Amino acid sequence: MRSRYSAFALGLEDHLLATWHPRTRPADVAPDPALRWTGLVVQAAAGAPDDTTGTVEFTASYVSPDGPGAMHEVSRFERRGGRWFYLDGEVS
Repeated sequence: MRSRYSAFALGLEDHLLATWHPRTRPADVAPDPALRWTGLVVQAAAGAPDDTTGTVEFTASYVSPDGPGAMHEVSRFERRGGRWFYLDGEVS
């Protein structure tokens, strides 16, 4: 999760695509140039080394033209070939 947040913050589209599950990956993950990501707090994570699925609950803060804000999400991940891939998330 932290590497994906960093990729969003730094605009590293290749890393986002490489860590997104092929079944749910969009064709384009270009970052919104109007957003500047400013912080990440992971509230909870579930998924042991031998599990095939896991979740991460986090809040990511940002600054946009409208001012500061935060996005809260519970993300689902799936392990494939020993690596975790982002499936999807529920934003609240």
